Amino acid sequence: MRNITVEGFRSSSAPEQHLEIVERKGLGHPDSICDAIMDRISVDLCTEYIERFDAILHHNIDKCLLVAGETAGIFGGGVVVEPMLLVIGDRATFRSEDIDIDVANIAMDTAKRWFDEKLRFVKPDFVEYQVELKHGSAELTDIFRRQKGILGSNDTSAAVGYAPLSFTEKAVLDMEKHLNSPTFKEEYPESGEDVKVMGVRRGNKLDLTVAMPLIDSFVDSEQHYFNMKKDIFGAMNGFLTGYMEEKDVCMNASISFNNLDAAGRGMDGIYTSVTGTSAEDADCGQVGRGNRVNGIIPLNRPVSSEAAAGKNPVSHVGKIYNVLSHHIAGKIVSKVPDVKEAYVWLLSDIGVPIDRPKVAAAQIIMEKGTVASVEKEVVEVIDLELEHIRDFCMQLARGMIPVC
Repeated sequence: MRNITVEGFRSSSAPEQHLEIVERKGLGHPDSICDAIMDRISVDLCTEYIERFDAILHHNIDKCLLVAGETAGIFGGGVVVEPMLLVIGDRATFRSEDIDIDVANIAMDTAKRWFDEKLRFVKPDFVEYQVELKHGSAELTDIFRRQKGILGSNDTSAAVGYAPLSFTEKAVLDMEKHLNSPTFKEEYPESGEDVKVMGVRRGNKLDLTVAMPLIDSFVDSEQHYFNMKKDIFGAMNGFLTGYMEEKDVCMNASISFNNLDAAGRGMDGIYTSVTGTSAEDADCGQVGRGNRVNGIIPLNRPVSSEAAAGKNPVSHVGKIYNVLSHHIAGKIVSKVPDVKEAYVWLLSDIGVPIDRPKVAAAQIIMEKGTVASVEKEVVEVIDLELEHIRDFCMQLARGMIPVC
């Protein structure tokens, strides 16, 4: 039997607390770019390893720095003066069974495809690449040779996940997804991808602060910028109103948009971009500084400290447990009657198979009834998910489960 414990959560649920603060760094945010690209490289490496060796080999592509470039923005379209630099680092398997794997080119090709698919205004020569991937340590690499099936954990690491998302968390997440949706970009092509949404709920009042650059090639003048900003602001308000009606939520809600803007200062007083991302000249990015694996930065919740993006999906619990804890919490809420909110804690023991965590614990808030009355069912849910952890890992390996 696995060591699984269930107890009550010694706090009120997130929606019952007076204050909630939630952040979402969007698709084009420098930190989000690093997370997304590194995890895509891991997925592509997994595909290569499986095709060649019928197994996923050792790799952790979870160190990355996106160094900001330099641009000169002008009305009607600025220019890139110095390109961004994407530094890709950490460890991978370059050779197995006397067969070489072109890890560096796989990494660069994956990154180039990601920019081409996701950021409309980042041209190939706007980004340079520096691959600093090296061979893995002998002991960690050997984990992949010691046994078939479920591997031993490559680290002693803890993770925590929860479910469900509160309305505030969903609103912040879905606002960014809407602003970066193909439909919105088609209607407002001048809107950049570097969207950041900060939400704060105080009691029954929700405030969303949105930052999103306008592409300067669409902006003819300062007044033109403010006219377009007004239209986009109206669309944001319309989306939020409809969203609240759809969710049947009665709450006082407000939005602010590009608060740093100051009329009368020309290009210096408005938020424009050549490429749609602030990595062009303002902000660098790193793996692990962005959203948690459920897509948000929830300041009211316990969160894991590991950077999940890019870690290997079959032995690195910093990725597996991070995502799995949220997955299990969601299963508990959906399958066990009267559970209002669930927190799941997982702790690995290095070298021990990942389906046998040192700690697997659930903390429950009940809608009605007692924790004791559902303890057996909660244990069964956790045990079943750990029993099928290999299938879960393969979903991660194929990129079927988002991690940022």
